[in-house]
Amino acid sequence: MSPVKIFGREPSVILGAVAVTVQFVAAFVVDVSQDTQTLINGVAAALVGFAVAYMVHDEAAFAAFVGLAQAALALGMNLGLDWSGDKQAAVMAALTIVGQFWLVRDRVTAPVTKDGLRLAA
Repeated sequence: MSPVKIFGREPSVILGAVAVTVQFVAAFVVDVSQDTQTLINGVAAALVGFAVAYMVHDEAAFAAFVGLAQAALALGMNLGLDWSGDKQAAVMAALTIVGQFWLVRDRVTAPVTKDGLRLAA
């Protein structure tokens, strides 16, 4: 099954929701250190940015930039602000929602049409 069939017209929203889920599970279900939570948040944000950039039809650089900015903020929360893992996860979830659901989603074009046809590059 291709990524287009799985993610359809909303890769930013679906991958953003996956990242938020991973961040919250790491913070509230699994007992990880503050540094590990920072690593999880940063990697999740960067991967979502790059995955969305790869999957969308246009404005891919913007999606990647938002993911990298979120990853940098995750590092700053631990290194500069010394926030707990729980607080990091809550803030990163909010940033992911704002970044992927509103900033990226409105600027990128889905890789498929409403009829399910793949758009040309």
